[in-house]
Order: sequence, then structure tokens, then C-alpha cells
Amino acid sequence: MSMILEMVSYPFMVRAIVGGALVSLCASLLGVSLVLKRYSMIGDGLSHVSFGALSIAVAAGWSPLWVSIPVVILAAFFLLRITESGRVKSDAAIAVISASALALGITVTSLTTGMTTDVSSYMFGSILAMSKTDVTFSCVLSALVLGMFFFCYNKVFAVTFDESFAKATGVDVGRYNVLIAVLTAVTIVLGMRMMGAMLISSLIIFPPLTAMRVFKSFRGVVLCSGVLSVVCFLLGICVSYGCSTPAGASVVLVDLAVFLLFCGIQRLMARTAGNNKKQ
Repeated sequence: MSMILEMVSYPFMVRAIVGGALVSLCASLLGVSLVLKRYSMIGDGLSHVSFGALSIAVAAGWSPLWVSIPVVILAAFFLLRITESGRVKSDAAIAVISASALALGITVTSLTTGMTTDVSSYMFGSILAMSKTDVTFSCVLSALVLGMFFFCYNKVFAVTFDESFAKATGVDVGRYNVLIAVLTAVTIVLGMRMMGAMLISSLIIFPPLTAMRVFKSFRGVVLCSGVLSVVCFLLGICVSYGCSTPAGASVVLVDLAVFLLFCGIQRLMARTAGNNKKQ
């Protein structure tokens, strides 16, 4: 308790906790749809696009945040169009864009500014560097994501599981796919500040996969994923503060531990159900 009180006594820690928790929540909720639609690695691809954009922004003296957001949104649109056309599989499209953007970012960085503090923080994460602007964006983003799930739950459910059926019932599938892509892109850009390009995809993948070990309904997975993401983030920050370990890596390791725990619970539940059937 004394450690927690000490943490919240620092304004930069409060910004990190609030902003990070909100971004984690958004990533986990969007991650449910992305994982079920087999787009789980889109976070990794878009984070590399964001790294390429911010490298150019830093070299040109522009604001990394304001440059990265529109570039990553355009990349998300581009990925959707490629995969919808059927010419390239989604995993191949993500890999091509990811590798190209990362190579561009590294090349621009090596030829201009070098590995500055700004570039390094986006590459490997620096949650304590979150500014008031980052927290404000996080609050707006979380409101949009929560609003989408609250007001459009049935349509998001239909688009996630069966796009053909959703189209037949009059749902504008393209609009909701674009909405999910845009919100994911903004989440990736904000999340890179705390997790870095190397680890941001973990915020999208781990909570939904963990929740799916125990819960089978879409609503159960969404609720559990949201709760787990916030709890794991807070535990990761406490571990990082207490053990002086990198914040992003600590959050991922906590996510991994909880995932393994839920895998054990899933096996126990399956074994119990099997024994009940035998009796």
C-alpha cells in the first residue's frame, strides 16, 4: 500500500497509470474482434508503420503524434482494401507493410537524427513520458471505443462473426470495419508511447486470448478481456516500479502469467466436465 501511495504522489506516474489503463482497455476490446476475425497481428504491422512515420516526423522536426495518426489510419484502410479484394491474404499483407515501414523508419533514422530519445521511446516504450496530450487522447479514444461497444454491440457482433449474414440483414459492414480499423490505428499510436513498437501487439492479443480460455460467449469474452487488460496493466506497472524493470515488458510478462493461469483453469474445467459426464 505504501508503494502505491508513493507511486500516485508523482504527477507523471498518475498520467502514466490513467493513460495506460485507458489505452489497454481500448486495445483489449478492439482485440476481441480482431482476434476473432484473424487480424490479431494487425497491431504489430500498424506499430511498425507508426514507427516509420514518427522517424520521418522526428527527422523533419514535426510532431510525431500528429504525423503518425493519419499515416497509420491510411495504412489500416489500405490493409482492409487489400484483404477485401482477396488478392493478398491478410497475414501476407500485414507482413509486407510491417517489414517495409520498419525498414523505412530505420533507414531514415540512421541517415538523419540517429537513435534519439524520442525514437527510442516509441521503439521500446517509455510510459513515464506520456504527456497530458496523450492522456487526453486516451480519454477521448476510450469514450469512442466504449460507445461503439455499448450502442452498436449487436452490429459489431454480427460483423465479427459472419459478415455475409450481417450484409444480408442490412448492416453496413464496410462502415463498421473502417470504424474498427480507425480506432485500432489510433490505439496503436497512443499505445506505442508506453509499450513500444515491439510489444504493442500484446495489448491486443493477450487479453482476448486469455478470456477465451474460460468464457465462450462474445459478451463474456469482451467483459473479461476489458477487466483483465486493466488489471494486468496495473499489476505490471506495480512490478515495474517495485523491481525497476521496463514497464512495457513487465506488463507483457504479467499478461503471460495470467494467460497461463487461465489455461490451467480451462484444463481443470474440462477435466471436471469430463468426470461429471462419466458419472
